[in-house]
Amino acid sequence: MAGVPDSRSHAVDSVEQHLSSGQLLADLRRRVAYRTVSSEPECLPQLHAYLADEIAPALGRLGCAVEIVENPVRGAGPVLLARRHEDAALPTVLVYGHADVVAVEEDAWESGLPPWEVTSRGGRWYGRGTADNKGQHSINVAAIAHVLAARRGRLGFNLKVLVETGEEVGSPGLEEICVARREDLSADVLIASDGVRCAAGRPTIFLGSRGEANFVLRARLRDASYHSGNWGGVLRNPATVLASAIDALVDGRGRIRPERLRPPPLDAEVRALLADVTIDAGPAAPRPDEGWGEPGLTATERVLAWNSLEVLSLQAGPPGVPPNAIPGEASAHCQLRFVVGTAMSEVEATVRSTLDRAGLSMVGIEMGPCTPATRLEPGDPWVGWARRSMRETTGSEPAVLPNLGGTLPNHVFSEILGLPTIWIPHSYPACGQHAANEHLPVSLALDALRIMTGVFWDLGEAISRI
Repeated sequence: MAGVPDSRSHAVDSVEQHLSSGQLLADLRRRVAYRTVSSEPECLPQLHAYLADEIAPALGRLGCAVEIVENPVRGAGPVLLARRHEDAALPTVLVYGHADVVAVEEDAWESGLPPWEVTSRGGRWYGRGTADNKGQHSINVAAIAHVLAARRGRLGFNLKVLVETGEEVGSPGLEEICVARREDLSADVLIASDGVRCAAGRPTIFLGSRGEANFVLRARLRDASYHSGNWGGVLRNPATVLASAIDALVDGRGRIRPERLRPPPLDAEVRALLADVTIDAGPAAPRPDEGWGEPGLTATERVLAWNSLEVLSLQAGPPGVPPNAIPGEASAHCQLRFVVGTAMSEVEATVRSTLDRAGLSMVGIEMGPCTPATRLEPGDPWVGWARRSMRETTGSEPAVLPNLGGTLPNHVFSEILGLPTIWIPHSYPACGQHAANEHLPVSLALDALRIMTGVFWDLGEAISRI
């Protein structure tokens, strides 16, 4: 039963009207139609338009002063900053989202599911960005609007919003903007939504993200290929050399070899957090392989509390029909995902020394983008506050993860802006994020609307509740 007007329970229960009226779906349909692919330069006008024509008006209706900041990185998309100030004595929350999406392989989508439209089918909303991240930030903006209306024009906290347009390509320029606008973005806490829950039906909080170090191993031994019958056995094969280089870094069971690429031992607090967490990607997802990865850890601990070194692509010679020739070059694109405690600055030197000790000095290393690992201490008061808020709304205990298994620009908020970071994702592992048939379950959207309405309501009482 809905609570009395102007009460928390009434606000949480009545937010369902935003979904049942079709307003959230209408918002999402307009937003998905913008082709905001940050990896495609021709989409830059769409990135500008999304902020100017969709997000700025929505935040303006909340009483925010909105500014669109050009990116200091040439060719990168803009960033939207918004601010609503009620009282200097009140807490200030920074809310983050990203407008950009990954590129679409339209032929891979099911018939009748055009990626740049929202299609409602089987209790799901399909379309690029429904899960990552347009659906998620649309839910948060809707919840804030609902709390503002329920409290008759007050939030009870100060609001700041940052929406970027380059998260899917490594957030170019975001660090520079946050350094330059540090005072404008000062807050007491970041509350943001991206990534996925541990399971569709379990509300989740995560406190940071794993870091990411990308690098290419390249064995460029000669300019041409040579007949394997005439030269086999006397010419060093770059593919074989490269296989040895990979084996020096990660063994045939997925265990990282160099100690400096491994994290510190798993601590008791993180292990306790994950004790009741199971990552459930649904019946169509692959099952974890027995005997793969770091021994002595659960599958959840391997994904959320340990490092992984993956080979993302391998190339040596022309694929398909090889020409019976020893190739002149081989390459492997590699990625280290790592947790707090791993020295990101030492990755290149560690890989180099490992290969040199193995007699593989002919293998070159080309470092790519790197992002630090972050993690808010699980005992931080804001974590307990968020757990209580979500528990009060749902009647169940949310999962609390030390960090996301993937990587987000959380270091910008935790390190540059110095904020406690609370992430509440509104998607789930089988959502099709970055793939064909991306979707948002309607039931999850409703659950998220209720949770975020409770969170933003409670922020109005945060001083007494933390």
